[in-house]
Amino acid sequence: MWYAIVAEDTPNSLDKRLKARPAHLARLTELQNTGRLLLAGPFPAIDSIDPGPAGYTGSLIIAEFDDIEAAQAWADADPFVTEQVYASVKVSPFRKTLP
Repeated sequence: MWYAIVAEDTPNSLDKRLKARPAHLARLTELQNTGRLLLAGPFPAIDSIDPGPAGYTGSLIIAEFDDIEAAQAWADADPFVTEQVYASVKVSPFRKTLP
C-alpha cells in the first residue's frame, strides 16, 4: 500500500538539511530503484523552486510499504529525523486515484 509521509522542518534547519541531504537522497533512491517511490520533495519556504537561504518548511514522500508500521519505521530512521531537520513526521495511508 502507498503511504504519505508528511514532515515539518524545525525552524532554521537549512544547514542541517543540506548536511543530511546526501544520506536522505540515498534512501529515497533505494525506494525508487525498487519501484516503491511515487514522489518525494520539499516544501519551499517561499514561492520559488530554489528558495535559497529561506530554506524549506518540510517534505512530502509517497512510497509503498508492507504496512503502516513499516512506513513509520522507515520514516523514523530517515537522516532528516535523526539529524533533527524534521520537527514532526506524520505517516498516513494513501490511495492513489489519479493519474
